[in-house]
Amino acid sequence: MQVTEITNEGLKREFAILVPRADLDSKVDGKLSEIKDKVQLKGFRPGKVPMAHMKKTYGKSVMGEVVDETINEATQATVTERNLRPAQPPRVELTAKAEDVLAGKTDLTFNVTVDVMPEFTPVDPATLKLTRLTAEVPEDDIEKALGRMADQQRTFTSKGEGAAAETGDQLKIDFEGKIDGVPFDGGKADDFMLVLGSGMFIPGFEDQLVGAKAGETRDVNVSFPENYNSPELAGKAAVFTVAVKDVLGADKVEIDDAFAAKMGIESLDKLKGLIRDQMGADFVRAGRAHIKRNLLDALDKAHDFELPQGMVDAEFDAIWKAVLGELEREKKTFEDEGKTEDELRAEYKKIAERRVRLGLVLAEIGRLNSLDLTQDELGRAVAAEARRYPGQEQQVFEFYQKNPQALAQIRAPLYEDKVVDFIVAMAQVEDKTVSREELFADPEGEEAA
Repeated sequence: MQVTEITNEGLKREFAILVPRADLDSKVDGKLSEIKDKVQLKGFRPGKVPMAHMKKTYGKSVMGEVVDETINEATQATVTERNLRPAQPPRVELTAKAEDVLAGKTDLTFNVTVDVMPEFTPVDPATLKLTRLTAEVPEDDIEKALGRMADQQRTFTSKGEGAAAETGDQLKIDFEGKIDGVPFDGGKADDFMLVLGSGMFIPGFEDQLVGAKAGETRDVNVSFPENYNSPELAGKAAVFTVAVKDVLGADKVEIDDAFAAKMGIESLDKLKGLIRDQMGADFVRAGRAHIKRNLLDALDKAHDFELPQGMVDAEFDAIWKAVLGELEREKKTFEDEGKTEDELRAEYKKIAERRVRLGLVLAEIGRLNSLDLTQDELGRAVAAEARRYPGQEQQVFEFYQKNPQALAQIRAPLYEDKVVDFIVAMAQVEDKTVSREELFADPEGEEAA
């Protein structure tokens, strides 16, 4: 194997690697010899297939395996022998014609590009000063949650003939919708139970049924939202003919110990305690989002070093692809954002640089402090993902077992959070009590590294 360094600029290293055809042939012969006794070909006894016939039948596929293995081994050896610390997996570009290599007609030649880790000393976590926002769960929020639970348990009783529907009442209706006088799929139903004010139907529909009485038929004129989930209906005006069959009023629900018992909780006080605990967990998560943003801002401010251009370019490409996709989905242009394409590119380039810089800083702090994820931590994360697909848990587990890249997508944010928690535990943290609104306000900008 011949390795020639062709680029050594900043953090970029590029190597041209040549593996002689004879070396590949030797490896192919070795692999064919290993499987020779197991091969069953018509006209030959096991173990008696001539090597020439083996090469003709299996040579190309075995050569493919050999080439893949050789590229991986040569790339790893090049990195190891030069004591390089890659900032990301090396990039490989085949320079020989693949079909000629697989046919055994030429040497294997390829280039390997490595972005090496920049040399820097991360800030001492103990010197960082951070603010953690906290807030008490308001009693009013607990009462509102109880009210929503009561609404879910609410029953309705007919208000009788001649009663006019009010917001909060339930209507039993038949309806049929038409666009330009033509019915459309999903626009018709019989004996549908609709609570006015629930927001179940598109805007304007329920409002036009306030005051309706049993036995009355009304035409409801509405327009589907521009972002409606059925493109064929989005933005179009429709007329619904609605026949009101009954008007039902909500029965009063007493929120007391008996109500709690219906929910499977022994008392109202315990039910309130459970709600408070659940909300408290949400408050803790919101506070964590703020302190994480606070920390990332501090880390970004404390570090200034050269970034691997390949990593920045890859991060920017991913961000820019998402931006263009969002503009396309919302049918917007750069002008709608109030900026030119060049201005937006410059803005997102800075975001890409910030993400790469913070990713490298967190990775280095984690490395220097021997932080890593345990198999239990990773296993719990995969199990949590599997629970999102009831009945398909086994398929999810198998998917992650067979797809290291997919598993890496779960691992990366877990590892980042572990390093963040480590830094926060070491830093000088001041708790600040704020209102619920301040706590749940968007911390702004990019939270993740």
